[in-house]
Amino acid sequence: MPASPSTARAINDRLALRLLQQEGPLTAGQLKQLTGLSRPTVADLVERLTTSGLITVVGESGEQRRGPNARLYGIVADRAHLAALDVRTESVSVLVSDLLGRVLTEASVPIGGDTGTGPALEQATALVERAVKEAGAERPHTVGIGAPGLIDPATGELRDSAGLPAWHRRLVAALQERFPEARVSVENETNLAALAEQGEGAARDRDTFVLLWLGHSPGAAVVLDGSLRRGASGGTGEIGFLPVPGTPALPSPTDCEGGYHSLVGAAAVAELAAQHGLAAAGADRGTAAAVVRDAAGSVGEGAATDGTDPSARFLDDLADRIAIGVASVVAILDPGCVVLGGEVGQAGGAPLAGRVAERIRRMSPLATEVRASGLGGTAVLRGALLTARERAQDELFTPPER
Repeated sequence: MPASPSTARAINDRLALRLLQQEGPLTAGQLKQLTGLSRPTVADLVERLTTSGLITVVGESGEQRRGPNARLYGIVADRAHLAALDVRTESVSVLVSDLLGRVLTEASVPIGGDTGTGPALEQATALVERAVKEAGAERPHTVGIGAPGLIDPATGELRDSAGLPAWHRRLVAALQERFPEARVSVENETNLAALAEQGEGAARDRDTFVLLWLGHSPGAAVVLDGSLRRGASGGTGEIGFLPVPGTPALPSPTDCEGGYHSLVGAAAVAELAAQHGLAAAGADRGTAAAVVRDAAGSVGEGAATDGTDPSARFLDDLADRIAIGVASVVAILDPGCVVLGGEVGQAGGAPLAGRVAERIRRMSPLATEVRASGLGGTAVLRGALLTARERAQDELFTPPER
């Protein structure tokens, strides 16, 4: 059955808008060439999108031809402002962008573990409000939030998880109350990081891969055939609970101590570094990424390979630990590519990724690339921005019927 005139117009409009998003400003003639549409159809859609306030004239083509230069049309970037949040257990970071994804402002605020739910929510929502105003807007059109914990696949809400502050679960409602007209959504932080790595990071050429997040606590995100997989309960990738050898106890439903977390969580990495004399005993978990970065830099500069260099031995032992989780993922999913993400994964770079890859070659018959993150700790914000932008464009790029 052929599409109705209104449906055909909507399809043509979205096609033109996507091209303007990808290619930048275009003339009507260039839109005709790229879309394959007739000249009258392109003229109609340009008028329709201009009237809708979605595109505007941004200049002239400068082409050498008779008569006036052709007008260049571009998306009205400030038609909508987007806010992306990275919610950690003790802080919130936000960036605000325009509709084209250009970052206009960034900010963050620490939120102490002893801060009450009400004050924590006020700090977080006030941070977003200030950032939006600094970007020149009154309110955000769309807000994307990345947070630790499980997202209920039925409701899209953050589930009650032990160990996470109560204000995390109430943040969506608080932001919706502060900005009633905004579209607010939350997603697991590791899932957002994977989308960012696929969109603009280490997995841009992969439609199937696994992101292993190495930060405060480990997590994993699974992308198969281009689609993010969340699982029946939203818990795909909760690899911190994976039982592993060499730990004194088993994890429980409310505590991942004794699981993979005990081997590669930031505190465990800092302790391992201390054992090799690279950090003070009892070093804070914030030391993990810094000591891994220093060790990787030392090895990259030609550290001894005879087993006497502490940086090389530390990276070897850390790779042994990481490989346990990677091997489990590879055996079950055969993703072909694993990205070591998070602050620690990015800090380890090629020296750490290469060591993990070498161990997987010895442990598995399945060919697997191991890559270092290109985005590290910024991936959650980038992923939240990508999802917010996609949601806003899905709504705005469907002009009303006329």
